[in-house]
Amino acid sequence: MRRLNLALWSVLVMFLAFGFTSCSTEDEPQADEISDEVLAQFSDLGFDVSDIQMINHRNPLTGVSSKQYQLEGDILIPEHQMREMLESTFELGQLQEQYRTSNLVSNNQTISVIGYTGGSNALDNTMRTALQWAVNNYNRINIGLNFTLAFGTNYQSYDMVVYKVSGGGGGSAGFPSGGNPYKFIQIQSGTSSYGTNTTEHVITHEMGHCLGLRHTDYFNRSLSCGSGGNEGSGGVGAIHIPGTPTGFDANSVMLSCFSANEDGEFGSYDVTALEYLY
Repeated sequence: MRRLNLALWSVLVMFLAFGFTSCSTEDEPQADEISDEVLAQFSDLGFDVSDIQMINHRNPLTGVSSKQYQLEGDILIPEHQMREMLESTFELGQLQEQYRTSNLVSNNQTISVIGYTGGSNALDNTMRTALQWAVNNYNRINIGLNFTLAFGTNYQSYDMVVYKVSGGGGGSAGFPSGGNPYKFIQIQSGTSSYGTNTTEHVITHEMGHCLGLRHTDYFNRSLSCGSGGNEGSGGVGAIHIPGTPTGFDANSVMLSCFSANEDGEFGSYDVTALEYLY
């Protein structure tokens, strides 16, 4: 999940990587053991495996359960997508923060987003406004992707579905697959208590993951979180985007942790990264 920065905002609660369940209490996922081979494969792909879990994840909207890997705080990777990443023939070439995965969204398309409004998973009013602002963030920049937004419960045909789950604050999402963005974005119920701008920040951040962006400070999470280390830089899992710094970018919306005074807007290098990719 996107985490609050305790070191900078001591009056707030820091959320450890997936320290709060992504689902309601009765749907709490159960973790399975992960083999050394799988740990090595994720390390080769450039991910930090220090907090990795294999969970039986139940999506409260679809009712479908599936095995997924949780790692790096707010990333969900289904088993099949992990295999796709291992089989990728992507070449690094000149692409030596902003950082991305080797999985991206096909360019020149319209991405339809829906804010879910049904039952206990319905977005509250703050989240709905923040989602509109987050979509506006992406439509304002010069990329080959256009985003539309609707609200409702008939989410099946939409590319991104944003819904509420229980928890103190933050969110979670995954990476693109097959040229499509990751579909489901979970926003924890406590996020709204920090205001519309901070909620906008969290949703914009999670949408960034759905488009293939990694954490800007993946090389040292303590820079935004106050603790933590390198999420992993090897393989094709953390590719530096040309035109963006390799040092700390304090203005990036893709930092691992957030604080209560976020303005919800992209940093200048976030825009550079997205315009380069799309």
